[in-house]
Amino acid sequence: MTVGDGILALPRHQRSRLAAALDAGVVTAASSPATLRTTLGLRAGGEDVAVDLDELAGMGVSGRAAAAWLRTVERASAPASRPDIVWSGPTVPGVPTRDTGRVFEELVRGAERSLWVSTYAYFDGPQVFESLARRLDSGTGLHATLLLNIQRGRGDTTATDQLVRRFADRFWKRDWPGRARPAVYYDPRAADGDGPAGALHAKAAVADGERLFVTSANLTEAAQTSNIELGVLISDRTLAASVTSHFQGLIDTRLLRPLPEA
Repeated sequence: MTVGDGILALPRHQRSRLAAALDAGVVTAASSPATLRTTLGLRAGGEDVAVDLDELAGMGVSGRAAAAWLRTVERASAPASRPDIVWSGPTVPGVPTRDTGRVFEELVRGAERSLWVSTYAYFDGPQVFESLARRLDSGTGLHATLLLNIQRGRGDTTATDQLVRRFADRFWKRDWPGRARPAVYYDPRAADGDGPAGALHAKAAVADGERLFVTSANLTEAAQTSNIELGVLISDRTLAASVTSHFQGLIDTRLLRPLPEA
């Protein structure tokens, strides 16, 4: 029997209780099996858990560090969640689906630390960004990053700097409805009439580095509701981190540039 086997043999909900009790100092390496039974709701036993806690403490892992170890093991051993298919548009009788607009709203409302949103196009900014603006204005500590495309219209000969400035003024003064501001970046290639062809066409959102939503839908009412659009919602830290790392790399190398302030 190796260190931790007694703890890991507990049901998932009791492991969660143990981590919380270790964090709060209610359970320590000196806790008796009786105390562990009471705290964790065990009908019997607790001896193996007490031995594990004592051995972990002997290795310098106790209290909050033991709670962090337990949660790390929990995440690493958790079964991979099945991706959800997300649709916009007409529903098909008998085929359960997730709704694009609802999934995006859930990500905005549920994000606690960070939210990345990338879109090729958006319409009616005050409506589409309303929930996110409210979250930022509430001072919850959420950090939001928007990646937007500035598209040069066919035949538009406006100087690139002026085109970007015009977009920025419109976004901050008309489209963004909140007081607190997200970090906003754009792909300069689409705005540059002389540069190589290219655009920011990715439609994706990442919440808290854990939930990744990749979709064909832009942030428009038609794409969120009536168009036939297809996406996938995945709870996977590795995939989510790979997406945010790629976006951050594009920012760090100035392939995506910060939108000027109004």
